[in-house]
Amino acid sequence: MLDVIDLSPVQCEQLLRAGIAGRVALSTPDGPHIVPVNFSVVGDAIIVRTSPYSVLGTHGRDAVLAFEVDQFDHDRWRGWSVVARGRADVVTDPLDLERIRTTWEPRPWAAGGRNLYLRVRWTELTGRQVGADWDPLETLPVRRAV
Repeated sequence: MLDVIDLSPVQCEQLLRAGIAGRVALSTPDGPHIVPVNFSVVGDAIIVRTSPYSVLGTHGRDAVLAFEVDQFDHDRWRGWSVVARGRADVVTDPLDLERIRTTWEPRPWAAGGRNLYLRVRWTELTGRQVGADWDPLETLPVRRAV
């Protein structure tokens, strides 16, 4: 059996800020959806770009969302996961949009127009690490720092 360790809020935020891809979970009239996204963290919020007509663009506005970022090393049997929860709002203020663009603009990999910026200010941030005696931040294959 492997040790499961709760991550501190500081560790959760550091891992969240270092990531570039994660998943958004949301409820829709057709049931729950999980949407993979590229993201950034600006200030105290997760920023994603999407199409206004996508599942996320249609049902994510003013909704409570869950966002997850994680990494696993199957060979060493270790990993971590961070989950943020909060209400999403559409960013329309020109000053906020400029701050996002100059701080760390999320760059979607998917083709098509992604001109709707959703901001999720987390009200809850939790995480867990599987396996002891290692530092998840030191083993990231990619680390984004702003």
